[in-house]
Amino acid sequence: MTAPKHNGRRRFLLLAAGAAGALLGGCGFRLRGDVSLPLQSIYISAAENSAFAAQLSRLLAGGSNVTIASRPEEAEAILEILGDTREKQILTLTRAGTVAEFLLRYRVVYRLRGKDGRELIPRSEILITRDYTFNNSQVLAKDAEENLLYQDMQGDALQQIVRRLRLVKT
Repeated sequence: MTAPKHNGRRRFLLLAAGAAGALLGGCGFRLRGDVSLPLQSIYISAAENSAFAAQLSRLLAGGSNVTIASRPEEAEAILEILGDTREKQILTLTRAGTVAEFLLRYRVVYRLRGKDGRELIPRSEILITRDYTFNNSQVLAKDAEENLLYQDMQGDALQQIVRRLRLVKT
């Protein structure tokens, strides 16, 4: 006797999932997939221990049609990460003179050159900012929050570079 109740429930769930899929497809939503770049190979030039360059290499190698060259001579283009910096500035103070808010900045400077030395993307800068409240009684939690905000900003910068690489005219 319980089988018909489960079949009706199953149909309802399938119908609801189908409707949700149709609605998401209709609004332009699609899952992130491989990125198709106009380049076949790229060499990433950066400071020796650059975490940003390492993440960018992993992102491009795992999610695009581009191969990461181990030497500049082997690449169709050279992406130079000229710098990535974290900045922290006091935004507001309390009446007692303690910090109430910080402004965080994450800055990436880069350029893309072709194999022949021609600039495909001139020297460009990505600047991402976030502000957050600070509380002296929660220093460890606020330090962890700051690190998460910087990681989020770094992820945003990575996605912006990938989007800009998609528009390169070779």
